[in-house]
Amino acid sequence: MADQDTKAPEAAAVTTSAAELVPVATPEAPASTAPPLAGTAAPSGDVPAEKPAGKTDERAPVPTPAPAAAEAPNALEAKSAEKTEALAPEPAAAPAPAASKEAEPKTAEIGVPVAPAPAPAASAPLKDLWTTAQAHTHKEIWGVSLTDPETHVPSQIILQKYLNANDGDLAKAKDQLTKTLDWRAKTKPLELLEKKHNKEKFSGLGYVTTYTTDTGSKAKEVFTWNIYGSVKSMDDTFGKLEDFINWRVALMELAVHDLSISTATERITAEQDPYKIYQVHDYKSISFLRQAPAVKAASKETITVLAANYPELLKEKFFINVPVVMGFMYAVMKLFVAPNTLKKFHPMSNGGALAEEFSASELPGLGEKLPKEYGGQGPELSKLGKQTPLEE
Repeated sequence: MADQDTKAPEAAAVTTSAAELVPVATPEAPASTAPPLAGTAAPSGDVPAEKPAGKTDERAPVPTPAPAAAEAPNALEAKSAEKTEALAPEPAAAPAPAASKEAEPKTAEIGVPVAPAPAPAASAPLKDLWTTAQAHTHKEIWGVSLTDPETHVPSQIILQKYLNANDGDLAKAKDQLTKTLDWRAKTKPLELLEKKHNKEKFSGLGYVTTYTTDTGSKAKEVFTWNIYGSVKSMDDTFGKLEDFINWRVALMELAVHDLSISTATERITAEQDPYKIYQVHDYKSISFLRQAPAVKAASKETITVLAANYPELLKEKFFINVPVVMGFMYAVMKLFVAPNTLKKFHPMSNGGALAEEFSASELPGLGEKLPKEYGGQGPELSKLGKQTPLEE
Protein backbone atom coordinates (compact mmCIF):
# COMPACT_ATOMS: atom_id res chain seq x y z
CA MET A 1 0.00 0.00 0.00
CA ALA A 2 2.83 2.34 0.67
CA ASP A 3 3.69 4.30 -2.36
CA GLN A 4 6.27 4.69 -2.79
CA ASP A 5 13.21 4.07 -12.85
CA THR A 6 30.76 5.59 -19.98
CA LYS A 7 31.39 5.59 -23.05
CA ALA A 8 34.95 4.41 -23.10
CA PRO A 9 37.04 7.46 -23.81
CA GLU A 10 37.69 7.85 -27.53
CA ALA A 11 41.14 6.73 -28.66
CA ALA A 12 43.67 9.53 -28.82
CA ALA A 13 44.25 11.03 -32.29
CA VAL A 14 47.11 9.57 -34.32
CA THR A 15 50.31 11.47 -33.47
CA THR A 16 53.62 11.64 -35.29
CA SER A 17 56.45 10.02 -33.40
CA ALA A 18 59.05 12.46 -32.14
CA ALA A 19 61.76 10.24 -33.63
CA GLU A 20 60.45 10.95 -37.14
CA LEU A 21 61.29 14.66 -36.72
CA VAL A 22 64.96 14.08 -35.74
CA PRO A 23 67.49 14.64 -38.61
CA VAL A 24 69.48 11.48 -39.29
CA ALA A 25 73.30 11.40 -39.03
CA THR A 26 75.90 9.84 -41.35
CA PRO A 27 79.15 8.39 -40.05
CA GLU A 28 81.49 10.33 -42.33
CA ALA A 29 79.97 13.80 -42.22
CA PRO A 30 81.65 16.28 -39.93
CA ALA A 31 79.77 17.41 -36.88
CA SER A 32 77.81 20.60 -37.04
CA THR A 33 77.45 22.98 -34.20
CA ALA A 34 74.16 24.38 -35.46
CA PRO A 35 71.29 23.74 -33.06
CA PRO A 36 68.35 21.59 -34.19
CA LEU A 37 65.22 23.25 -35.44
CA ALA A 38 62.49 23.94 -32.95
CA GLY A 39 60.19 20.98 -32.51
CA THR A 40 62.95 18.40 -33.14
CA ALA A 41 64.55 16.21 -30.53
CA ALA A 42 68.16 15.09 -30.77
CA PRO A 43 69.25 11.78 -29.37
CA SER A 44 70.57 12.10 -25.86
CA GLY A 45 74.19 13.36 -25.91
CA ASP A 46 74.26 13.87 -29.72
CA VAL A 47 73.83 16.81 -32.04
CA PRO A 48 72.09 16.24 -35.38
CA ALA A 49 74.65 16.10 -38.23
CA GLU A 50 74.41 17.47 -41.74
CA LYS A 51 73.36 15.47 -44.78
CA PRO A 52 75.97 14.37 -47.38
CA ALA A 53 76.72 16.84 -50.16
CA GLY A 54 74.07 16.85 -52.81
CA LYS A 55 71.20 16.19 -50.41
CA THR A 56 69.05 18.80 -48.76
CA ASP A 57 66.47 18.60 -46.06
CA GLU A 58 64.21 21.48 -45.13
CA ARG A 59 64.19 20.25 -41.58
CA ALA A 60 68.00 19.94 -41.25
CA PRO A 61 70.39 22.70 -40.14
CA VAL A 62 72.24 24.69 -42.80
CA PRO A 63 74.90 22.23 -44.11
CA THR A 64 78.63 22.80 -43.62
CA PRO A 65 80.48 22.86 -46.97
CA ALA A 66 81.81 19.48 -48.05
CA PRO A 67 85.63 18.95 -48.12
CA ALA A 68 87.35 20.41 -51.22
CA ALA A 69 87.95 18.09 -54.15
CA ALA A 70 91.68 18.80 -54.02
CA GLU A 71 91.92 16.88 -50.84
CA ALA A 72 91.07 13.68 -52.75
CA PRO A 73 93.91 11.90 -54.65
CA ASN A 74 92.11 12.68 -57.91
CA ALA A 75 88.71 13.78 -59.14
CA LEU A 76 87.59 10.25 -59.97
CA GLU A 77 88.41 9.07 -56.49
CA ALA A 78 86.55 12.02 -54.99
CA LYS A 79 83.45 11.28 -57.04
CA SER A 80 83.67 7.60 -56.12
CA ALA A 81 83.91 8.47 -52.45
CA GLU A 82 80.98 10.84 -52.77
CA LYS A 83 78.93 8.14 -54.50
CA THR A 84 79.85 5.56 -51.91
CA GLU A 85 78.93 7.94 -49.13
CA ALA A 86 75.57 8.71 -50.70
CA LEU A 87 74.74 5.02 -51.09
CA ALA A 88 75.81 4.05 -47.58
CA PRO A 89 72.88 3.06 -45.42
CA GLU A 90 71.87 5.74 -42.97
CA PRO A 91 71.70 4.64 -39.35
CA ALA A 92 68.30 4.83 -37.72
CA ALA A 93 67.77 7.84 -35.57
CA ALA A 94 67.89 7.26 -31.86
CA PRO A 95 64.40 7.13 -30.36
CA ALA A 96 63.01 10.23 -28.74
CA PRO A 97 62.45 10.12 -24.99
CA ALA A 98 59.50 7.83 -24.39
CA ALA A 99 56.28 9.44 -23.32
CA SER A 100 54.51 8.29 -20.19
CA LYS A 101 52.89 4.92 -20.68
CA GLU A 102 49.60 6.34 -19.46
CA ALA A 103 49.62 8.98 -22.20
CA GLU A 104 51.00 6.81 -25.02
CA PRO A 105 48.26 5.62 -27.36
CA LYS A 106 48.23 1.95 -28.19
CA THR A 107 48.50 1.25 -31.90
CA ALA A 108 47.73 -1.76 -33.99
CA GLU A 109 50.27 -3.19 -36.42
CA ILE A 110 48.91 -1.05 -39.25
CA GLY A 111 49.36 2.10 -37.20
CA VAL A 112 45.72 2.69 -36.26
CA PRO A 113 45.21 3.62 -32.60
CA VAL A 114 43.44 1.00 -30.52
CA ALA A 115 40.86 2.32 -28.08
CA PRO A 116 41.49 1.29 -24.48
CA ALA A 117 39.13 -1.32 -23.10
CA PRO A 118 35.98 0.35 -21.75
CA ALA A 119 35.45 0.43 -18.02
CA PRO A 120 32.81 -2.01 -16.79
CA ALA A 121 29.40 -0.37 -17.06
CA ALA A 122 27.55 0.23 -13.82
CA SER A 123 24.83 -2.35 -13.30
CA ALA A 124 21.34 -1.06 -14.01
CA PRO A 125 19.23 -0.82 -10.85
CA LEU A 126 16.63 -3.27 -12.12
CA LYS A 127 19.37 -5.75 -12.98
CA ASP A 128 20.68 -5.44 -9.44
CA LEU A 129 17.20 -6.02 -8.03
CA TRP A 130 16.82 -9.04 -10.28
CA THR A 131 20.14 -10.38 -8.99
CA THR A 132 18.83 -9.93 -5.45
CA ALA A 133 15.68 -11.86 -6.32
CA GLN A 134 17.70 -14.62 -8.00
CA ALA A 135 19.63 -15.18 -4.80
CA HIS A 136 16.42 -15.80 -2.86
CA THR A 137 14.73 -19.18 -2.60
CA HIS A 138 11.31 -17.57 -3.17
CA LYS A 139 10.93 -15.69 -6.46
CA GLU A 140 7.19 -15.01 -6.70
CA ILE A 141 5.50 -11.68 -6.07
CA TRP A 142 1.81 -10.94 -6.77
CA GLY A 143 1.42 -14.10 -8.79
CA VAL A 144 4.41 -13.33 -11.02
CA SER A 145 7.50 -15.55 -11.08
CA LEU A 146 10.30 -13.01 -11.28
CA THR A 147 12.74 -13.31 -14.14
CA ASP A 148 15.01 -11.06 -16.21
CA PRO A 149 13.33 -7.61 -16.33
CA GLU A 150 14.97 -6.85 -19.67
CA THR A 151 12.87 -9.50 -21.37
CA HIS A 152 9.92 -9.97 -18.99
CA VAL A 153 7.59 -6.99 -18.67
CA PRO A 154 5.68 -8.19 -15.55
CA SER A 155 8.99 -8.57 -13.70
CA GLN A 156 10.08 -5.11 -14.85
CA ILE A 157 6.84 -3.63 -13.49
CA ILE A 158 7.24 -5.23 -10.08
CA LEU A 159 10.93 -4.42 -9.65
CA GLN A 160 10.39 -0.87 -10.88
CA LYS A 161 7.68 -0.40 -8.25
CA TYR A 162 10.14 -1.32 -5.51
CA LEU A 163 12.62 1.17 -6.92
CA ASN A 164 9.96 3.88 -7.22
CA ALA A 165 8.72 3.26 -3.69
CA ASN A 166 12.19 4.10 -2.41
CA ASP A 167 12.74 7.16 -4.62
CA GLY A 168 15.39 5.36 -6.65
CA ASP A 169 17.47 4.37 -3.63
CA LEU A 170 18.77 0.98 -4.75
CA ALA A 171 19.98 -0.16 -1.33
CA LYS A 172 16.58 0.50 0.24
CA ALA A 173 14.78 -1.11 -2.69
CA LYS A 174 16.90 -4.25 -2.32
CA ASP A 175 16.18 -4.39 1.39
CA GLN A 176 12.43 -4.04 0.88
CA LEU A 177 12.42 -6.58 -1.94
CA THR A 178 14.30 -9.11 0.17
CA LYS A 179 11.94 -8.64 3.10
CA THR A 180 8.93 -9.04 0.82
CA LEU A 181 10.31 -12.31 -0.54
CA ASP A 182 10.93 -13.47 3.04
CA TRP A 183 7.40 -12.51 4.02
CA ARG A 184 5.76 -14.15 1.01
CA ALA A 185 7.73 -17.34 1.54
CA LYS A 186 6.46 -17.48 5.11
CA THR A 187 2.91 -16.13 4.70
CA LYS A 188 2.04 -17.69 1.30
CA PRO A 189 -0.44 -15.01 0.14
CA LEU A 190 -1.53 -16.98 -2.93
CA GLU A 191 -2.69 -19.77 -0.65
CA LEU A 192 -4.55 -17.23 1.48
CA LEU A 193 -6.31 -16.08 -1.68
CA GLU A 194 -7.64 -19.60 -2.21
CA LYS A 195 -8.39 -20.27 1.43
CA LYS A 196 -11.95 -19.98 2.73
CA HIS A 197 -12.12 -17.37 5.48
CA ASN A 198 -14.59 -17.15 8.36
CA LYS A 199 -17.94 -16.04 6.99
CA GLU A 200 -19.24 -14.72 10.31
CA LYS A 201 -16.22 -12.48 10.71
CA PHE A 202 -15.64 -11.24 7.19
CA SER A 203 -18.79 -11.53 5.06
CA GLY A 204 -19.64 -8.13 3.56
CA LEU A 205 -16.52 -6.57 5.06
CA GLY A 206 -14.45 -6.31 1.87
CA TYR A 207 -15.04 -6.18 -1.90
CA VAL A 208 -13.11 -5.73 -5.12
CA THR A 209 -14.71 -4.04 -8.12
CA THR A 210 -13.21 -3.51 -11.56
CA TYR A 211 -14.58 -0.93 -13.97
CA THR A 212 -13.88 -0.88 -17.69
CA THR A 213 -15.04 1.07 -20.72
CA ASP A 214 -17.82 0.04 -23.06
CA THR A 215 -15.57 0.43 -26.11
CA GLY A 216 -13.39 -2.64 -25.67
CA SER A 217 -10.43 -0.55 -24.49
CA LYS A 218 -7.94 -2.13 -22.09
CA ALA A 219 -8.35 0.82 -19.72
CA LYS A 220 -9.74 -0.15 -16.34
CA GLU A 221 -9.83 0.92 -12.71
CA VAL A 222 -9.69 -1.47 -9.76
CA PHE A 223 -11.19 -0.63 -6.35
CA THR A 224 -10.99 -2.31 -2.98
CA TRP A 225 -13.77 -1.51 -0.53
CA ASN A 226 -13.55 -2.01 3.24
CA ILE A 227 -17.01 -1.66 4.74
CA TYR A 228 -16.31 -1.51 8.45
CA GLY A 229 -19.95 -0.72 9.19
CA SER A 230 -20.66 -4.36 8.31
CA VAL A 231 -18.69 -5.62 11.30
CA LYS A 232 -21.01 -7.70 13.45
CA SER A 233 -18.70 -8.10 16.42
CA MET A 234 -15.58 -6.04 17.01
CA ASP A 235 -14.09 -8.71 19.22
CA ASP A 236 -14.75 -11.53 16.76
CA THR A 237 -13.55 -9.66 13.68
CA PHE A 238 -10.48 -7.96 15.12
CA GLY A 239 -9.83 -10.01 18.25
CA LYS A 240 -7.62 -12.57 16.54
CA LEU A 241 -5.15 -10.38 14.66
CA GLU A 242 -3.64 -13.14 12.50
CA ASP A 243 -7.04 -14.10 11.07
CA PHE A 244 -7.86 -10.51 10.21
CA ILE A 245 -4.49 -9.85 8.55
CA ASN A 246 -4.72 -13.07 6.54
CA TRP A 247 -8.16 -12.06 5.27
CA ARG A 248 -6.97 -8.52 4.47
CA VAL A 249 -3.95 -9.84 2.57
CA ALA A 250 -6.23 -12.15 0.57
CA LEU A 251 -8.42 -9.17 -0.37
CA MET A 252 -5.34 -7.26 -1.53
CA GLU A 253 -4.14 -10.21 -3.61
CA LEU A 254 -7.59 -10.40 -5.21
CA ALA A 255 -7.35 -6.73 -6.22
CA VAL A 256 -3.78 -7.05 -7.52
CA HIS A 257 -4.85 -10.04 -9.60
CA ASP A 258 -7.43 -7.82 -11.32
CA LEU A 259 -4.65 -5.41 -12.36
CA SER A 260 -3.45 -8.17 -14.74
CA ILE A 261 0.23 -7.44 -14.11
CA SER A 262 1.13 -11.04 -14.98
CA THR A 263 0.00 -10.47 -18.59
CA ALA A 264 1.16 -6.85 -18.95
CA THR A 265 2.99 -5.83 -22.12
CA GLU A 266 3.83 -2.19 -21.37
CA ARG A 267 6.66 -1.20 -19.07
CA ILE A 268 6.35 1.43 -16.36
CA THR A 269 8.62 4.28 -15.31
CA ALA A 270 8.99 6.42 -12.23
CA GLU A 271 6.47 8.84 -13.74
CA GLN A 272 4.10 6.54 -15.62
CA ASP A 273 2.45 3.60 -13.86
CA PRO A 274 -1.18 2.62 -14.52
CA TYR A 275 -1.04 -0.51 -12.35
CA LYS A 276 -2.55 0.96 -9.20
CA ILE A 277 -5.67 0.57 -7.09
CA TYR A 278 -8.25 2.91 -5.59
CA GLN A 279 -9.08 2.08 -1.99
CA VAL A 280 -12.25 3.09 -0.19
CA HIS A 281 -12.73 2.69 3.56
CA ASP A 282 -16.28 3.26 4.74
CA TYR A 283 -16.51 4.04 8.46
CA LYS A 284 -20.25 4.58 8.60
CA SER A 285 -21.58 3.80 12.11
CA ILE A 286 -18.08 3.21 13.50
CA SER A 287 -17.81 6.24 15.77
CA PHE A 288 -16.84 3.93 18.64
CA LEU A 289 -13.79 2.67 16.77
CA ARG A 290 -11.59 5.09 18.71
CA GLN A 291 -12.17 3.13 21.89
CA ALA A 292 -11.41 -0.33 20.51
CA PRO A 293 -7.79 -1.40 21.19
CA ALA A 294 -8.21 -4.48 18.99
CA VAL A 295 -9.17 -2.28 16.05
CA LYS A 296 -6.21 0.00 16.65
CA ALA A 297 -3.87 -2.99 16.64
CA ALA A 298 -5.44 -4.37 13.46
CA SER A 299 -5.23 -0.99 11.72
CA LYS A 300 -1.59 -0.54 12.64
CA GLU A 301 -0.60 -4.03 11.51
CA THR A 302 -2.55 -3.73 8.25
CA ILE A 303 -0.82 -0.48 7.38
CA THR A 304 2.58 -1.97 8.18
CA VAL A 305 2.07 -5.17 6.18
CA LEU A 306 0.59 -3.53 3.10
CA ALA A 307 3.14 -0.71 3.06
CA ALA A 308 6.04 -3.16 3.21
CA ASN A 309 4.80 -5.77 0.76
CA TYR A 310 2.57 -3.97 -1.75
CA PRO A 311 4.55 -0.85 -2.70
CA GLU A 312 3.37 1.57 -5.36
CA LEU A 313 -0.03 -0.09 -5.72
CA LEU A 314 -2.10 2.72 -4.23
CA LYS A 315 -3.57 5.26 -6.61
CA GLU A 316 -5.74 7.12 -4.10
CA LYS A 317 -7.40 6.25 -0.82
CA PHE A 318 -10.74 7.61 0.37
CA PHE A 319 -11.86 7.52 3.99
CA ILE A 320 -15.58 8.16 3.82
CA ASN A 321 -18.21 8.75 6.48
CA VAL A 322 -15.31 9.52 8.79
CA PRO A 323 -16.20 10.72 12.31
CA VAL A 324 -14.03 13.31 14.00
CA VAL A 325 -12.88 10.81 16.60
CA MET A 326 -11.06 8.86 13.86
CA GLY A 327 -8.11 11.23 14.05
CA PHE A 328 -5.91 8.56 15.58
CA MET A 329 -5.94 6.70 12.26
CA TYR A 330 -4.03 9.49 10.56
CA ALA A 331 -1.54 9.70 13.41
CA VAL A 332 -0.77 6.00 12.89
CA MET A 333 -0.42 6.41 9.14
CA LYS A 334 2.10 9.22 9.48
CA LEU A 335 4.40 6.80 11.27
CA PHE A 336 4.40 4.14 8.57
CA VAL A 337 3.50 5.81 5.29
CA ALA A 338 5.68 8.03 3.11
CA PRO A 339 4.72 11.72 2.84
CA ASN A 340 4.03 11.38 -0.89
CA THR A 341 1.57 8.61 -0.09
CA LEU A 342 -0.23 10.67 2.52
CA LYS A 343 -1.07 13.16 -0.22
CA LYS A 344 -3.21 10.45 -1.79
CA PHE A 345 -5.41 10.10 1.30
CA HIS A 346 -8.77 11.86 1.20
CA PRO A 347 -10.99 11.94 4.31
CA MET A 348 -14.66 12.61 3.53
CA SER A 349 -17.54 12.99 5.96
CA ASN A 350 -20.15 12.45 3.21
CA GLY A 351 -19.80 9.12 1.43
CA GLY A 352 -22.53 10.07 -1.04
CA ALA A 353 -20.17 12.57 -2.67
CA LEU A 354 -17.53 9.98 -3.57
CA ALA A 355 -18.56 9.71 -7.24
CA GLU A 356 -17.83 13.40 -7.74
CA GLU A 357 -14.16 12.74 -7.00
CA PHE A 358 -13.83 10.87 -10.31
CA SER A 359 -15.30 13.45 -12.67
CA ALA A 360 -11.88 13.97 -14.27
CA SER A 361 -10.98 10.28 -14.47
CA GLU A 362 -9.31 8.99 -17.63
CA LEU A 363 -11.94 6.25 -17.61
CA PRO A 364 -15.07 7.93 -19.01
CA GLY A 365 -18.06 7.88 -16.66
CA LEU A 366 -16.17 6.23 -13.80
CA GLY A 367 -18.09 8.13 -11.13
CA GLU A 368 -21.42 7.03 -12.60
CA LYS A 369 -20.33 3.39 -12.43
CA LEU A 370 -19.96 3.50 -8.64
CA PRO A 371 -22.76 2.18 -6.41
CA LYS A 372 -25.69 4.54 -5.79
CA GLU A 373 -24.81 4.69 -2.12
CA TYR A 374 -21.63 6.51 -3.12
CA GLY A 375 -23.19 8.90 -5.63
CA GLY A 376 -23.03 6.75 -8.76
CA GLN A 377 -25.58 4.87 -10.83
CA GLY A 378 -24.08 1.40 -10.62
CA PRO A 379 -25.22 -1.72 -8.77
CA GLU A 380 -24.52 -2.12 -5.08
CA LEU A 381 -21.35 -3.79 -3.90
CA SER A 382 -23.04 -7.00 -2.76
CA LYS A 383 -24.09 -7.62 -6.38
CA LEU A 384 -21.13 -6.35 -8.35
CA GLY A 385 -18.21 -6.75 -5.95
CA LYS A 386 -16.05 -9.84 -5.50
CA GLN A 387 -15.20 -11.16 -2.05
CA THR A 388 -12.51 -13.51 -0.85
CA PRO A 389 -13.64 -17.13 -0.53
CA LEU A 390 -15.76 -17.60 2.60
CA GLU A 391 -16.75 -20.66 4.53
CA GLU A 392 -20.28 -21.91 3.95
